[in-house]
Amino acid sequence: MGLSTVRTGRVCDDVMAQMERLIASGEWPVGSKIPPEPALVAALGVGRNTVREAVRALEHAGLLEPRRGDGTYVRATSDLGAALLRRARRSTAMHVLAVRSSLERDAAAAAALNRTEADVVAIREAADARRAAAPEGGDRGVFVAADLAFHRAVIAATGNPVLVDLYAGLTEAIQRTVAEIAERDDDPAAFPGHDELAAAIIARDPVAARAAAENYLGAARAIAERDR
Repeated sequence: MGLSTVRTGRVCDDVMAQMERLIASGEWPVGSKIPPEPALVAALGVGRNTVREAVRALEHAGLLEPRRGDGTYVRATSDLGAALLRRARRSTAMHVLAVRSSLERDAAAAAALNRTEADVVAIREAADARRAAAPEGGDRGVFVAADLAFHRAVIAATGNPVLVDLYAGLTEAIQRTVAEIAERDDDPAAFPGHDELAAAIIARDPVAARAAAENYLGAARAIAERDR
């Protein structure tokens, strides 16, 4: 689980710090359910009240989200991500696409310059999964999830933790707009730019990567504007 027994100091602060590290590192990824209270108590060696206090504090900070009758889920990786999430929920598709354009064109170029061999593997796998999830009568929700996973792999390849946090905070809004556009598009599987982006990043070609990002973002804007 990645937690260690708390022995000294301000106990609740230590518990919160350990939980925040697990969230920030991705060991507790956004959207996942954290371990139940008894498991946390046992792993940390503290009382139930301490665990509850720490969880409540992270809920107030926006990192965790309680779901009645189900458990507590990771909502954001940081305070910044939580604030972005709250704001993005009130944004239109065009607003989200405008922000994506600002972030993803430069991110594509940065990924091409900074990607590691591990990033290459992740991007190839994500591109293959996105292609395999092509709708053609299948579940569009699966396709949307695969599309998001591909873009997260690209963002991760930039090596910029601030950008990763920014993008994570926008995930819910991006997912909503991708789903809307996929629903309006006759053939979302043929949406341009994604395979080209993967190839450009792998080839370390920032110019081609930026052009590929502009290609898919432009196509998304055209669909969003057409149906307004």
